[in-house]
Amino acid sequence: MLPEITALDPASPVLRAYSCYRSLIEVAGNDLSPDEAFGGKLLYAGELDEEGRAITIAGNVAGCATLAATTDLTDQNRAVREAIVDFFVKSLDEALRILKNEIRKHATVAVCVGVSTDDIEHDTIARGVQPDLTRADALEKQFNVFAARNMWRVDGNPMQALTTVAWAVESLPAKWLPRFDALALESLHASDTWNRRWIERAPRYLGRAGSSLRVVCADRQFADSFVARSRTAISQGDINTAAVIWIASDAGSEVFNLRPAQQPSI
Repeated sequence: MLPEITALDPASPVLRAYSCYRSLIEVAGNDLSPDEAFGGKLLYAGELDEEGRAITIAGNVAGCATLAATTDLTDQNRAVREAIVDFFVKSLDEALRILKNEIRKHATVAVCVGVSTDDIEHDTIARGVQPDLTRADALEKQFNVFAARNMWRVDGNPMQALTTVAWAVESLPAKWLPRFDALALESLHASDTWNRRWIERAPRYLGRAGSSLRVVCADRQFADSFVARSRTAISQGDINTAAVIWIASDAGSEVFNLRPAQQPSI
């Protein structure tokens, strides 16, 4: 079943994680390569609550070594179950041993410590540990699809107007969403390194929330190309499921409901 509520709701966990991801990129530098921007960098996500999970997912996709903390057993179990964190440890010393080793290799890793953020922050200061990126950095530019132009404005050609695009499928997302992801990658500019990275890496970390939904902010040219490619793939039978594509930009919002020819409209 296709989602009944628009995926472009700011409360969407997928959009929230993407927002944090783009905020980190803004802070680190849009023009850098992923390894230059985030390889070997320590991100402190703070409390592993809803925002902390979004930040940790963003750090995983970007390629950071991420440190988070929580004493909430429910949040601990959820983070491990959804593979948001790679390691759950009981002390900062254990966390730092893992983080230092992975940072040295410029590897992606997320570690959660089962203590309060107050204790973590006190102990990191005492040990002289200084994160390269913080929770505040990841939350600096909270995403609003209709205000996206204020975040990453591109002037001039209307086809370069910033546009947020989300897509979902009606059935078998594990089979069909990767096909739409491939169409999205074909539609993106070759130089759009960061959105390519998000599409390729985010599904691994988004868990249940990302199992049936994708979202990126690119431009109108990408949006039009992606809709056209998707419509063709469905009409030619290359993709055999109904799908919905949401688009939001300066001009407002649009919804494209795509169905295989043999499926009646509802």
